[in-house]
Amino acid sequence: MKFSVVIPLYNKARYVHCAIRSVLAQTLAPHEVIVVDDGSTDASVDVVRTLADPRVRLVRQPNSGVSAARNRGIAEATGDWIAFLDADDWYHPEMLAALRQAHQACPEAGLLGTQTRNMSNVLGDPEPWSASESFVEVEVVDDLRQRWMRTAPFNSSSVAIRASLLREMGTCFIEGESHGEDLDLWFRVADRTPAAVVNAPFAAIRLLPDSLSRRTPPATPPEYLRRMRAAAYSGEIPRERRRSALWFVGQQEVTMARETLGAGNRMAALRFLWDARHVALTRRWQLTLLMTLLMPSHVADSWQRWRLRSAEVFSPEGPTQ
Repeated sequence: MKFSVVIPLYNKARYVHCAIRSVLAQTLAPHEVIVVDDGSTDASVDVVRTLADPRVRLVRQPNSGVSAARNRGIAEATGDWIAFLDADDWYHPEMLAALRQAHQACPEAGLLGTQTRNMSNVLGDPEPWSASESFVEVEVVDDLRQRWMRTAPFNSSSVAIRASLLREMGTCFIEGESHGEDLDLWFRVADRTPAAVVNAPFAAIRLLPDSLSRRTPPATPPEYLRRMRAAAYSGEIPRERRRSALWFVGQQEVTMARETLGAGNRMAALRFLWDARHVALTRRWQLTLLMTLLMPSHVADSWQRWRLRSAEVFSPEGPTQ
């Protein structure tokens, strides 16, 4: 298997050296590492150039956003599998070997992934952890949306997709969007192929101060949810997955209703619940309606944050709670 690892880069001079070095240190050597600099204004490019390894390719473009950078990396890749790694994250030395194990367990899968773990240190590599690819479970996922509602099995720094499949997709990452653009691609790919997921962490996600700051919830549904609902009704999504697609959209809208209520936007919360009315018979939708009508926003915010912390998930990218 030839893995092309695509790293989108924008002003991550403090971290990108660790990210690239973690790919070069793989027990299963990468075919290439494509770093797409998306118009950085710091020393990111200079840091990449210090890595004198012929497998590292630096591609530069004007600032166009992370989706455009990933799409450029896909276009430049020459491997038969394309893996993704954010410039501030890190691969376990056996990451690519774990992805190969997933492929061997399910050769027909065109999407491979692993679990991740968080690292809180701002600089440097994470503390080492044991994750031998010889003793991990590979889960074959036929309906990724249904699986995602339980828990996110991978993220954008722990996934690889068959290159030929990506090139069949036409549009890969939707450019100009900043919310859910990665989920949009994962689910569209998973409508064409099974996914094979290693149920052990082989990538580390760096929790930077800005990633821990409070995110302002959107007042309208992200475009990827609108497209998913339209694709389910139009028949673009395979028949056997339409129900879970609509269920996924509805549950994400309920989550966003709770988030906007916590932010003090009660009318936006009601609009989200109206959009999610096809799941109105669920206890979760009904409880959220009662919260929206009766509960003060600050109480709803504290309750939702407690729920998310207790489940160790992040919404709406993660599972619904």
